[in-house]
Amino acid sequence: MAVDFGPNPFTPTFGVDPPLLAGRDYEIGLVRRALGAAPGHPGRTVFITGPRGTGKTVLLNALEAVARQTGWQVISETVQPNLAEILTTASLPLALAAADPDGADSRVTGVSASVLGIGGSVTRQVSERYPVQPGLRQQLELLAHLLKNRHSGVFVALDEVHRSEITELTPLFHAIQHCLRQGLPVAFAAAGLPSAIADLLNADVLTYLRRAERFTLGALPAPVIGPAILEPFARAGRSIEEPALDLAVGAVQGYPFLIQVVGFELWEAAAGSQSVGVEVAQTAVGRAQRTAGRLVHEPALRDLSAADRAFLSAVARLSGETVRVSEVAAALGATRDHASKYRARLIAAQVIEAAGRGQIRFAIPFLREYLLREDP
Repeated sequence: MAVDFGPNPFTPTFGVDPPLLAGRDYEIGLVRRALGAAPGHPGRTVFITGPRGTGKTVLLNALEAVARQTGWQVISETVQPNLAEILTTASLPLALAAADPDGADSRVTGVSASVLGIGGSVTRQVSERYPVQPGLRQQLELLAHLLKNRHSGVFVALDEVHRSEITELTPLFHAIQHCLRQGLPVAFAAAGLPSAIADLLNADVLTYLRRAERFTLGALPAPVIGPAILEPFARAGRSIEEPALDLAVGAVQGYPFLIQVVGFELWEAAAGSQSVGVEVAQTAVGRAQRTAGRLVHEPALRDLSAADRAFLSAVARLSGETVRVSEVAAALGATRDHASKYRARLIAAQVIEAAGRGQIRFAIPFLREYLLREDP
């Protein structure tokens, strides 16, 4: 008889916190210590970067949680075209109001009464002590001063940093720099793809950011992946046979997001069984490959040109874990220089990566299988 072990604990959706955050103890510990240290600790200014699916947003969420646990006030935003306006008209005024509950004054502006003196009303006009007119820097500085008096601070978390919004980010980072120079308790963590973070750090107007700590996320080792899959099962009173767990860990290929995809499919394929065997794991891995195609590969390839896609398809059809650019050029009937241009473009897009002199490989697990299936 099948047993109900409760809802599936795995979360194969980008940015959603997993049941167990694997392999990020160092990063979380550094920021926790930084928030308890004096201004100037390197862990108070952090960039999180890495390819798609390596857990940038999940780690950012974890750092926000650490800041809240430490008593810091968190301002959490996703980078967008009107970010500066959102901060000055909503996020910072709300944070100021929360930091200073006496920040709103009210006064009686009118009294009305019925003819019999019954049913009268009092009208009050509320005036905010912190109107939206002050600029971003002034609001952030004032908030930091208020929180400093409480032995706390401001933690700014920014997700989806990208090159097209550097103009929007510049006023915020100038404001943060101003507060840091004054020794005010302000910290930030920003997450984005490597190319976007590189563009931000290379901007001439934001040179101080080059001294920020960088967390570059990549593949996780098998000893970290195993417990991340096994423990949610164990919490529900279920077990995974060792060969089945080895198969699942191998399918993840070190890619953090695939822990959730493989774990989710493993839970579903096992149905009400208490123990998960190899056959179930094989079924789950096959389903995980198809799910990865929809959730990982399609978005990663969506903005690529037809020529980019043709280059990747040629790489997929060549055998071996790594291939030579010269082989890809020959398969496409192109010159080596022409192929090298696409190599550079696709490395910047985090779809392939260098694998030695003149060699490349796919940067995303199962991408080769996806291309062979979709571009036969």
